[in-house]
Amino acid sequence: MVKNKLAALAPLFAKAKIVLYAIFLIAILPLYLYFAMPVLNMWFLDFAMGIFFVSIAVVSVEIVLNRKSSILMKITSSFGVLTILYVLIIGLGTWDLFRAKSYYNLIGEVKQGNSFSEEIKQVDISDIRIVDQEVAHRLGDKVLGERPALGSQVHVGTFRIQSIKGQLYWVAPLIHSGFFKWMNNTEGTPAYVIVPATEDGEADLVDEIKDENGQKKEVRIKYQPGAYFGSNLHRHLYFSGYMTTGLTDFTFEIDDNLNPYWVVSVYSHQVGFSGADVYGIAVVHAETGAIDFYTPEEAPAWIDRIQPLDIVSQQLDYWGEYVRGYWNFSNKDKLQITPGMSLVYGKDGKSYWYTGITSVGNDAGTVGFILVDTRTKEATRYNITGATETAAQESAEGKVQEKGYYSSFPITYNIFGSPTYVMSLKDRAGLIKMIALVSVEDYQIVGVGNNIKEAMRAYREVRGGKKESILDDNTISYAHSGRIERVQLDVTNGTSYYYFKLDNLQSKLFLGSSSNSNELAISKQGDSVKIFYDDGRPEVIDIIDFDNLEFDLKETDLQQLIN
Repeated sequence: MVKNKLAALAPLFAKAKIVLYAIFLIAILPLYLYFAMPVLNMWFLDFAMGIFFVSIAVVSVEIVLNRKSSILMKITSSFGVLTILYVLIIGLGTWDLFRAKSYYNLIGEVKQGNSFSEEIKQVDISDIRIVDQEVAHRLGDKVLGERPALGSQVHVGTFRIQSIKGQLYWVAPLIHSGFFKWMNNTEGTPAYVIVPATEDGEADLVDEIKDENGQKKEVRIKYQPGAYFGSNLHRHLYFSGYMTTGLTDFTFEIDDNLNPYWVVSVYSHQVGFSGADVYGIAVVHAETGAIDFYTPEEAPAWIDRIQPLDIVSQQLDYWGEYVRGYWNFSNKDKLQITPGMSLVYGKDGKSYWYTGITSVGNDAGTVGFILVDTRTKEATRYNITGATETAAQESAEGKVQEKGYYSSFPITYNIFGSPTYVMSLKDRAGLIKMIALVSVEDYQIVGVGNNIKEAMRAYREVRGGKKESILDDNTISYAHSGRIERVQLDVTNGTSYYYFKLDNLQSKLFLGSSSNSNELAISKQGDSVKIFYDDGRPEVIDIIDFDNLEFDLKETDLQQLIN
């Protein structure tokens, strides 16, 4: 009786299996696309792996349903096998052995810079970056901690350096702390954090900005890389026309009106499944989700970061590795970039990726460095031998070894006409205690101080024997003549400094030492002098050189002969 009833229900079970099978086949692809977001492009491994995954899923169901000889089984199995062959063939064509030249050319032409001091203008003291990402994050956490109700819902995201109206800041969004916190606040987090990068100041939590009509409006960051479902930044882009291209480097930036955006690099593969190369950016409004695409040439001026660090460093690795092709076991002419790359800003307002370059096997010394434009990827090489960033850090730490401070990663600037590493020295709590300047060309030339002015002063004094570079025409902005109206000696940390005022420049106070000129120590009120300095904005100005016009000191014939 029971057997007869089961036999009668068999056709229904068969139909139910078919219905369930159909639902599975219809649902599996959309679910895979929604959650995995594979790049649907034949030159991305995601595409092949997606086909293989779907094939395996269908074959598995066919086996369970005992349909091993079905047409669908045969077709799907064939797709799986062809996919494996496709991956093997393209993977073989991607191999460095066959494509070394293609990898070498990814970075494009690396131009040869002529003169560092001529092409890279001397940095303004107010533009020198002393706050690093670690310190910015500590300050961001501190300001968020002052708002406990908000701090329990969000955390500070990744800080990125950015130039805003000519000033450098670290900027980071507030990010949801988890799924349930996101569920309670799906309209977005209510602020971002901004930290001055050129001074050890305080972080600011920006929760209101002005719209185009000058009216205040609340900040909302709805779209985020770590958000869920439709608010996920990657998924939002993926289903807005970016299924077939690579997306990377999801960077939070703000425009000159402080509106929050995400800048996402869009890339393709130039060498089989490899050789990532950026061809544009997708700019996403963090609140509305509006998307604009730009090529590097068309991108708005406020966008600093188009070429991602990872892609640029990989392309430079290829450039250094395959200078003479794949078969170069003697390492002839091979170069490698130093560990760590930094984002630096030139006097022209442009941002660059900076890295030192060393010959293979040389860990302590560089044979030069490379600047890569973060927008256009234009690369320029400067052949200046010197110390690596690591060696410079050790030299700076050694200068104050009794204090136990550790160094931030160095940033390179043109100071006094030569490349100079600038870094902050921090205690074990991560607080900035001192600033250090180390010469790239000679890492034994170190100047440290409690602030950037003191550090530059000490650095200038250590470089006293190299006055010809300090007095280079490209580093001197001002020269002024007048009579000393007042002069006063001040001894600080065992060093004698002379403060003086000129009768025809009442608004400025000048500061120098015997390292600037031996004549300064014996100059007095009423003497006619000529001074040189490189920054005329501060109230107290460090001079570069000093000439007392009352004296006519000359070298002896023997001194002239020796010199």
